Amino acid sequence: MESLPTTVSAKSDRRGRPSKSQNTSKPSLILAFFSCLAWLYVAGRLWQDAQYRAALNTVLKKNYDQRPKVLTVEDKLVVLGCKDLERRIVETEMELAHAKSQGYLKNQKSVSSSGKKMLAVIGVYTGFGSHLKRNKFRGSWMPRDDALKKLEERGVVIRFVIGRSANRGDSLDRKIDEENRATKDFLILENHEEAQEELPKKVKFFYSAAVQNWDAEYYVKVDDNVDLDLEGMIGLLESRRGQDGAYIGCMKSGDVISEEGSQWYEPEWWKFGDDKSYFRHATGSLVILSKNLAQYVNINRLGFTIWQEI
Repeated sequence: MESLPTTVSAKSDRRGRPSKSQNTSKPSLILAFFSCLAWLYVAGRLWQDAQYRAALNTVLKKNYDQRPKVLTVEDKLVVLGCKDLERRIVETEMELAHAKSQGYLKNQKSVSSSGKKMLAVIGVYTGFGSHLKRNKFRGSWMPRDDALKKLEERGVVIRFVIGRSANRGDSLDRKIDEENRATKDFLILENHEEAQEELPKKVKFFYSAAVQNWDAEYYVKVDDNVDLDLEGMIGLLESRRGQDGAYIGCMKSGDVISEEGSQWYEPEWWKFGDDKSYFRHATGSLVILSKNLAQYVNINRLGFTIWQEI
């Protein structure tokens, strides 16, 4: 009988204490709640960071596109389309000159009054200080005024050949222009500078200008220290009409002078090898080229090297 209260008391104690499942449910809920909050926080930060990265990438790309790029010289030439510009210009000029020489383009080439191709164009080299020498020529072998016109009717043109002063438009140029207005016997090379060191280039400019202005069988270069037998030359050229590939003049070779300060010193003597000898080349105070050779000089003048001896 004494044990009954004890049993009842134990049952009432079990009734008054919460179960194990009830004790663990609250912490689980709290932990899940905080986990959700943490997940939302992390997700929000990741989303925010993604937006920042996208905005940063946009700004960086924009700045990269706008900044000046470091290019090599070759890259710049390619971008600008200029890498082969010089080559195309040279080719175009050569083709244009060839077309003019063949009569495919309109030009103002002179012919004799009979309509027959002119026999010869004679260019007499002269300089700014050679006024007295020119007057001597005009009074000797070179016709003047009406006689010069009659000679042109026979198919022979004679002109003093001169370039322009280094100081364009100065008193030297003005005197030549005044003399030409009075005599009308000059071929003025507008693109050539009249100077001793530029004499080799004068040959190219003369033949090019002569071919472009007159349609003749032959083109003659004469230095101003030559008294020409004009009628003898006319007879010689008449006998050779229609001859292509003709060169009339002197040919020479010889030692290259490499001692600086010596007469005929060659600054580029090293180009001629150990023998220091010039290759065989045209030279002299009088050079005659047939039309096709003069045309060749005209077409290839940009790539030509002509030596001082000519």
